[in-house]
Amino acid sequence: MLCFSQNQNQSMERLAFSCLVLFISLLPVADAGSIGVNYGRIANNLPSASKVVSLLKSQGLNRVKLFDSDPAVLKALSGSGIKVTVGLPNELLFAAAAGNKSFASTWVQKNVAAYHPSTQIEAIAVGNEVFVDPHNTTRSRYLIPAMKNLHDALVKNNFTNDIKISSPIAFTALQNSYPSSAGSFRPDLVEPVFKPLLDFLRQTGSYLMVNAYPFFAYGSNSHDIPLDYALFRENPGVVDAGNGLRYFSLFDAQIDAVFAAMSALKYDDIKVVVTETGWPSKGDENEVGASIPNAASYNGNLVRRILSGGGTPLRPKADLTVYLFALFNENKKNGSTSERNYGLFYPTEDKVYDIPFYPTNTPSGNTWCVAKGDVGKEKLQSALEYACGEGGADCHPIQPGATCYNPNTVEAHASFAFNSFYQKKNRGMGTCYFGGAAYVVSQPPRYGSCEFPTGY
Repeated sequence: MLCFSQNQNQSMERLAFSCLVLFISLLPVADAGSIGVNYGRIANNLPSASKVVSLLKSQGLNRVKLFDSDPAVLKALSGSGIKVTVGLPNELLFAAAAGNKSFASTWVQKNVAAYHPSTQIEAIAVGNEVFVDPHNTTRSRYLIPAMKNLHDALVKNNFTNDIKISSPIAFTALQNSYPSSAGSFRPDLVEPVFKPLLDFLRQTGSYLMVNAYPFFAYGSNSHDIPLDYALFRENPGVVDAGNGLRYFSLFDAQIDAVFAAMSALKYDDIKVVVTETGWPSKGDENEVGASIPNAASYNGNLVRRILSGGGTPLRPKADLTVYLFALFNENKKNGSTSERNYGLFYPTEDKVYDIPFYPTNTPSGNTWCVAKGDVGKEKLQSALEYACGEGGADCHPIQPGATCYNPNTVEAHASFAFNSFYQKKNRGMGTCYFGGAAYVVSQPPRYGSCEFPTGY
């Protein structure tokens, strides 16, 4: 890889950063999830589209989701290498569902074919949270016909290998979400909407778009939901009595509730993309948890969690694509104060808080989980039994006569079991806790001649 400056006056620091971003963009991502960002524009003070594209590239963000198909934005994204999801707004659903298909065909020509592939459009989000209002079923009736007409237009343009069609659903489209194993869609939507929708996604090789906000669940149940659990911070986890799985984040629990709802309808083969999630940096007095430190914790830990690879407890091998909401604070949005303060950046392009958007050395580098010897043998033994039993750690090497049996101490055996669990869970947030009996180290543990693995 060659990296050089066309401007001799460019500082070495900026050149080195440009090289770093270029290098990161070339790294293989097959074994990890992907991070994108929602680019909303309900504001009167945002930078130009060309400046926004430069900002995205400088941060290593290579996926962006739009809520419309603004020509200035699509032109600015041309040649950027950034993958784009365009949106067909709710108010156009009826026209796109019309029987003669002409509107859908024209819309695809004007908003997709005119830009793709120079602008790398990878998906069309048809409508947004169409089912939010349970009393307004009109839009729901138009959704599937609109998606089918748009797909037919993609077929005519030979775009179906490149571009998928889906529709972002709000988490409130679920009737039940707790515990995750009891996840189910609203009964009034199953036959008229979700079965046809999931059939369409299966037939076209697409995925279900889901908007999930642990912030809302925490805000309405802050007495019952620990903040650490909502923010991906170290916590003892919550066991789902229905499936026996232990959850260390509310986000994972919410996504698995969606997977469970799909599974109940026999659609286990369909992927999920999280098209919106985030945490506000400011809110009204009654908006519990809205603050800069909490927003930085949630989004920063989420990025590290997704980029370290691995799926959810229910689908551990299903790496996720997640779009953060949102790129900027938007000063013209209606509603509570939080609605105008989800941005990762101010309109000045300064960060609201500093988090990485690409892989870093921690926690996805070489780290291990070991036992705290000072918590006592009884606590270590109890955690060891959990790790080797319900936790699914590989404890064969610490059996009598095996390679890591010696030294035959509770601390040494617990350390091996804890680390096995930690590595199997892709070193995810909360997976080296064990009720406070474990901690993460960055140097290889030494217990006799036993070697601790760094991955499975």
